[in-house]
Formats: sequence, structure tokens, C-alpha cells
Amino acid sequence: MIEPLLGFVAAVREAGVAAPADRVRLLVEALDQLGPQRLYWAGRLTLCTSRDDIGKYDRVFRKGTKSPDTVKHRIKLETSAVQGLEASPGEVLRHRDYATLTERERGEAARMLALLAPVAPQRPSRRHRKAPFGPVDTRRTTREMLAALGEPARLRRQRRRTRPRRVVFILDISGSMAPYADLLLRFAHAAVRARPTMTEVFTIATRLTRVTGAMRKRDMDAALENMVPDWRGGTRLGEALTVYLRRFGHRGMARGAIVVICSDGWECGDATELGEAMAWLARLAGRIVWVTPHAAKAGFVPATAGLRAAGPHVDELVAGHSIAALTEVLKR
Repeated sequence: MIEPLLGFVAAVREAGVAAPADRVRLLVEALDQLGPQRLYWAGRLTLCTSRDDIGKYDRVFRKGTKSPDTVKHRIKLETSAVQGLEASPGEVLRHRDYATLTERERGEAARMLALLAPVAPQRPSRRHRKAPFGPVDTRRTTREMLAALGEPARLRRQRRRTRPRRVVFILDISGSMAPYADLLLRFAHAAVRARPTMTEVFTIATRLTRVTGAMRKRDMDAALENMVPDWRGGTRLGEALTVYLRRFGHRGMARGAIVVICSDGWECGDATELGEAMAWLARLAGRIVWVTPHAAKAGFVPATAGLRAAGPHVDELVAGHSIAALTEVLKR
């Protein structure tokens, strides 16, 4: 069904929906998981990014079938199927602690993670663009006044453009984080596939390993087999972060980036070294988010040596025990 699908996407684009290549890829992946009978919702959830897009998308979808009643019936069937099969069990699964899932539930969670498109953080650019409101664009306003031989002209406005902000994931896959390692790696895989040039992934156990290249592969299970050499080893957070800063971070990778450190804070090395590395990282990064699976537990206190050393340099300490918790990390 690739040719008809590409024709449908072309029609959606003609109607004014951007539908970039990465979202078309997500549509194909969604249909691969859900089947072609779920085209309406698969397309709506992957191609539409605003309320205006939904109206344009619906008009294109209705044009594909001559009978409006048939379209309404199909949408109704898809909606009830999504609500009955996906929304209720899927929503429950999204909020479940990943460490408590069965093997079958982890398989379902893996499919859900493969369809994720984590939000892309933005940062202000030095460049400006035309806008109906905002600061006065003095150059454009002056040019129009000169063209009118000095007569008063309408004030033109502008606002800053935005540019994608780099995201760096540093994932603790040591023994203490083993129940959540698969969740973290699959989430990072979804983030890399959504923005391959603006996302970096490193793993930490006994040493630092850059795994961004492996994360760009389509098949996450195949990539996991030989990706990490020190899986479930000890944790040397301070030493690994220092290596990251010397080899990658200080040369530009961490500058202005959002650095997401996923770890429970158990440190086998010197916690003082971790504190110094975090202070160095805080001077370079735009924002540091520390994700720990234990933050969602009642009465949680950052009592481990690693969390105590890192705490003063972290912008936010958040939970990362479930799919739902991780999808909120980059929205903050």
C-alpha cells in the first residue's frame, strides 16, 4: 500500500499540512503496527501538528471516499477500536512502573516506544522573522518610509526565529538500573530517530560509551545486542562524566544543550569527582535534567551519594519509571 499511501500524503501536503519526512516515517511505522484499517487515526496522530491541520486532514480524508456516510462510519469504527483496544490498556501501560511489567507487557511497551516522537526543544535564534506583533522591525519600517519619500509608514513587526536545541542523553545502565535500562535505551532510540542530527546518546556503567550511531538504526533489538560492552556493570558516574566533558562536552556538544542524565545516583567511585564534573557541565549546558526511576515513589529523598553531589548543579530532578514519565521529560 506504499503508492496509495504516498498519494494520500501528497494530497495532505497539498491541503496545507506540512507532513515532513520524519512524520511520514512515523505514519508508516504506525500502520505497520496497527494495520491499514487504522489509517484515519494513524495519519491524524502522526501528520497533524495543530488544530488547523486536523480540519485540512479531515477534508482530504473525506475526499478519498465518495460516500460521506462511509467515511463517518469508518472513523466511528476506528475511534471505538482505538478507545477500546489502545486507549484504556495502553494508557494504563504507559503509567505502569517499567520494572513491574511482564515480558508480554514489555513487548507491548516496546511497540509503544517505537512510535514515540519526543518533543523537540527549541532555543531562540539571533535571526528574526516577520510577525504581526512583537518589537518594531526598524530596517523594514525605514525602507518603506524611504520608498514613500519620507511619508509615515505602517510599523512593521518582527520576532526571533527558533532553532532546535541539542539534546544529550547520558544513560546509567549499571546493575542497579538494570530494570529500567531497556526503557531508557528505547526512549533514547525514539528521540534519535526523530532528530538524528540533534540528539546524542551515551551510556555509563564502568565506562562511558557513545552509542548514537547504533541508535540511528531502524531495528532497536538488533542494535541492543552488541551496543553496550559493560552492560550491568558497576557505576562510576564522576569518572564517566569527566571523560565525556573532556572528549565531547567541552568541544561543543554540551554547549547550550539540554543534558538528560538518567541514573539512580549510586556511585562506586568518588562522589567529589562527580560533584566537580557536574559543576563543569552546569557551566556549559543550557539545562541539566536528572531522571531517576525512584523519584515517583512516596517519600522519595535524594539520599544516594551521587544525587547529593549532583543536586546543587541540577536544574530539575524528575521521575523516569514509566513511558508517561519519560515523555514529559523534554516538555519541561
